[in-house]
Formats: sequence, structure tokens, C-alpha cells
Amino acid sequence: MQVGECIKKARWGESFSQEELVSMLSYAPASPEAYALLAEARRVSEEVTGGKAEIHGQFALDLAPCTRNCLWCSFAECNQIFKESWQINAEDAVSSAVRFEQEGANAVLTMTTADYPLWKMLEMAREIRRHIRPDTPLIANTGDKTLAQAEKMKDAGFDGVYHALRLDEGRRNRIHPGKRLETIRNFQEAGLWVGTCVEPIGPEHSNEELAHLILFTAGLHPAFSGAARRIPVPNTELAKYGMISELRMAQIVAVTRLAMPRGTRGNCTHEPCTLGALGGATLFWAEVGANPRDDQEKTEENRGKDVGICRELFTEAAWEILEGPSQHFMQAPEPRAPVETPPAVAQ
Repeated sequence: MQVGECIKKARWGESFSQEELVSMLSYAPASPEAYALLAEARRVSEEVTGGKAEIHGQFALDLAPCTRNCLWCSFAECNQIFKESWQINAEDAVSSAVRFEQEGANAVLTMTTADYPLWKMLEMAREIRRHIRPDTPLIANTGDKTLAQAEKMKDAGFDGVYHALRLDEGRRNRIHPGKRLETIRNFQEAGLWVGTCVEPIGPEHSNEELAHLILFTAGLHPAFSGAARRIPVPNTELAKYGMISELRMAQIVAVTRLAMPRGTRGNCTHEPCTLGALGGATLFWAEVGANPRDDQEKTEENRGKDVGICRELFTEAAWEILEGPSQHFMQAPEPRAPVETPPAVAQ
């Protein structure tokens, strides 16, 4: 498929097939064709967001060796990066949330490891909700949940969740893809917005795998989607594969934006970078505390970016920053059944 045909379809808001996505992903990242896709994705992102990028602030409620053993994650018990556990108290959680809000973050996220107690997360959510503005979205980045648990999260004040069916799910961790699918259904049924991403992308992943997962995320009609490369955690099994370039990631971010329904406003990438923003990324995360891509307990002292740096990166890519609450969670989500598990993650 010629790049001009791809752009024409994008202009008309038409959907793309698996083969068409593979074609777009197959261009060399530094080719004129790939640059044309970046430009078109940027145009679409500006169209659906009104030209406004967003910065969301995420802080960790805990750090613990995790028995799910995602090989790409520094929390994985098998990776032996972190051997001790800690949890922050409600006062510190409120302080982090309020600070993000004051710095201009458009939404606040709490991140937990998979075994963090639900009752404690709900308690934290209620306390945070009491102190932040009513229209500031509160989002959870947490483990798999039942429908009843998802409904409790909604009642506690969460507006949405970040949850992804990752590349190599069930092969490079102890999480069955079906469990991730069931959880996404549960969150949607409970009235929580689901944001997702095509991740964690490594050099070994094929264009076919990426295209399958892009189509899967499009079928969710998420609040936001996007793409993120795998950050090699030092001295772990997957570190030997290395990392894709920012330019390649920007290409995947662009193709993901073109494949998403126009109702999906957000297009994320991580970690924050100007090339991602050039390719149509409109959502970065600022981070505090534990980070699954970092081998330091306080990522703000190492890999993590703050709101100010994220703002600078967007500004360098000529994006305006939204002031006020996120646009991605402004109406009640419609429950949607996820599409069939893509071969990229199916066991």
C-alpha cells in the first residue's frame, strides 16, 4: 500500500486492515514515507484534541517484589532488583496528588503492584478525592480485578484505569491473556474509562505482532491509546535484546494514532520525548516513586520526568498544553466487549 493511499484513508477517517498497518510499520523509520505518516498522525491528533496536549501525573502507592514476574519489569521478583517492600501513607499520597495538580497535571494516577490490597487502594482513593478538585480525573494503574472490585473502585472515586494487554503476555510473565481481557471488560462494565497502550515494544517484535495489537486496542474504543518501547532493566534477561530507537517508536505511535477511532482523543507514548510528540503523541506521564522501568526506588531522581520537563518537551514539538482537567475522561464510557485476543499475545 502506497503511503499516499494511507494518508487519504486517514483523511476520510477510514479504518485500516491488518495488512495496511503492517505496510505502514514496514517503512524504514527515517524514510520520507515514515515522515509523512508522522505528519498525518500529528494532524489527526491536533484535530481530535483541539491542538492540546496533556500531562498526567503518576505516583506509586507501593513497591514490592511482584510474583507475576513480568520479565520486562523491575518489580518482578525473578529480576531481583527490589527485595524489600514499602507503602506510602495517606498523607504522602494526598501530597503527591495535590502537588501534581498544582503543577498543572491534567489527571492524577495512582500506581500499585499487583498484590497491593484493594481495601487500601480504595481508602487512598477516597482520601485523595477529598483533597483534589472534583473535576480532576483520578486514574488507577493496578492489577487485574473482578467486576465487583471494579465497581468498588468507581464508587471510591476513580474515573478510569490504565490497563493493557501487553506484548508477550502469558509468555514472559505469569499473567494469562484471558485474565487481562476479563479485567478490561470488568472495568468498562463498571463505568470506568480504560486507557491502554501497545507495549512494551522491543526490537524482536514483528510488524505483524504490532499490527495485531494496534487493531486490538482500537477495538476497545479506549480513552487513549498509543505505543511505548521497552526500557531494558539492567542485568535482566530481556536486556540483551536492547531497545528500539525513539524514531522507530514515533513511527509506531503515529500508526497507532491513525488506526484508532476518532473518539479516542489521547495518543500516549512513554517515556516522554519530542520525537513521540512530533509523531502525534499528545499524552506524557510525569512520575514519582517506584517505576517498573527503573532500578531506583525514586524514579524522579533517575528516569522519571516531572510536569515541567514534560511541558518543555511538548513545547519543543510546538504543542500547546491543556490547562485544566483532562479531556479524555469527560463523559461516561460505554461498556464495550474487547475484540478477540490478538495472536501477538494469545497462548
